Amino acid sequence: MKDKDIHKICERYGIANYTINHDGSIDVYDNVYLWSRGLTKLPLKFNHVSGDFSCCYNKLTTLEGAPKSVGGNFWCYINNLTTLLGGPKSVGGAFNCSRNNLTTLEWSPKSVGYDFHCWSNPIYDQLGNIDYKSYIKQLNRDKILNELLNK
Repeated sequence: MKDKDIHKICERYGIANYTINHDGSIDVYDNVYLWSRGLTKLPLKFNHVSGDFSCCYNKLTTLEGAPKSVGGNFWCYINNLTTLLGGPKSVGGAFNCSRNNLTTLEWSPKSVGYDFHCWSNPIYDQLGNIDYKSYIKQLNRDKILNELLNK
């Protein structure tokens, strides 16, 4: 995607205070609010967002293009997500993926600074009210262990 196209998309969605990286991703030094836009996919490839990132109330089936890291909160609730693949690796604030169609929490962030919410998903019905931060840490440990054993 050309820089001029990225600038147009940023203008359309009210994204300001950003830089475009060599790979076409953007770093945003503010919040990104893509609430209720009828999106089926994210319009840009984000790298880092220093504030909050919200893509709630859309029709997303994937988090492809989501920021790798978010300084504030990351909200992707009320979409059509079945996995968190493509989502951020670290979130400084809260992470909320509630009211989707998630059947696994694999690809959850490796670190979340505050609360992790995933209620009203098939995976929540299976796991119930558990300590999700501990559960995610265990998932990440298991993934690393499996990768080492399968080398």
